[in-house]
This record gives sequence, C-alpha cells and structure tokens, in this order.
Amino acid sequence: MTPRNLKIALGVLIVAVAIGLISLRGLHRRIQHLSETQTADEQARHEVLAPPISTPTDVTVKAKIFWAAGPDRVASVEIALPLSADPVERSRQLLHALAANLPTPGQRTIPADAVVLGFYILPDGTAVADFSDALTAEMPSGILSEQMAVNSIARTLGSNVPGIRRLKILIHGQEVDTLAGNVDLTGFFDVNPAATTPPKPAR
Repeated sequence: MTPRNLKIALGVLIVAVAIGLISLRGLHRRIQHLSETQTADEQARHEVLAPPISTPTDVTVKAKIFWAAGPDRVASVEIALPLSADPVERSRQLLHALAANLPTPGQRTIPADAVVLGFYILPDGTAVADFSDALTAEMPSGILSEQMAVNSIARTLGSNVPGIRRLKILIHGQEVDTLAGNVDLTGFFDVNPAATTPPKPAR
C-alpha cells in the first residue's frame, strides 16, 4: 500500500471511529431516556392503582427503603417521606414507596403493579401484608429475585416501623405456597433491620 493510500485508509478509519462514538453516545442517551420513561410510566400506573396515603399525623422523615443493590442483595437508600404516626398506615406508605419511588428501574424488587390491599399488625408484633395478585403473577421466577423481594419488604418495614417482629405475606387475602415457585410463603419471616443475612422463614 502506498503512503497516499495508507493516509486515505487511516483517514477513513478515524472518521468511522468518530461516527461510531457519536452513534454510541446517541444510543446511550436513547436508552437512558427509555429507562426514565419506563420508570415514570410505572410510577404513574402505580399511583392510579394505589394512590399515595396521607394521614393527619404525617411528618416528613428520612426513611430507609431497601432496594436491589446487585443481583442477589438489597441495601437501604435514605429518602424523605411523609410518614404517619400510626404504624399500620406508616407501613402501607413505606410499601407504596418501595414499589413506586425507586431511584432506577434496576433497583426494583417487587412488581410495579403490586398493591397492598390490606395491612395488619397483631398484638404479638406479627405484621400481615396482603398484596394484590401482581406480586406473584408478575414476579420473575427465581430464588434470588424472590428472596430479594421478601428481604426488601421485611427490612423496609423493620427499619422504619418499631414493634414489628415478623412478617406474614398473603396474596389477595389468601395464603399461597410460594412467591413465584421458590420462596415459601406458608410461614413467617423474621424482621430484623440489623441482620446481615436475609430474613428466614420462622414457623
């Protein structure tokens, strides 16, 4: 190859690389925009299915919400939330935030359409969370995703609602065998915000 042809080839290569970088940057922007749009759409849909709960005793505090922090673990993120002094309403507000207020789509642990139909706290500190069918129907099947979902619910409640000792999850008022084929929902889950391991079923 002559020096002239080499220069031409090099010039074409430089132009191609520059075009590729520009295209890659544009693609990244489009993906980011689609991701933000998807999150906004999911939040809007959740607000329609389950409007935010407001009570006369609401006070804005720093709440710890446990979202995904990798493929197999959750970690707390502090956000300002108006929370009720009533533990039942406070719990419902927290679970609403867990489903609707996530920082990024990749941090989701429970389906966007999962709605808390009812919430109760028994005198012995047992919390009963009754979710809509979407929690099981739209949950990706897999031990890690299911365990993270339970972990995020339990630790979010345990870190922000004093007095809750353990958690029972119902689906549309009924006990179900598993979340999506793997995690057993027939028992209870210990709630311990200081624990370094995921909540374990407690019979």
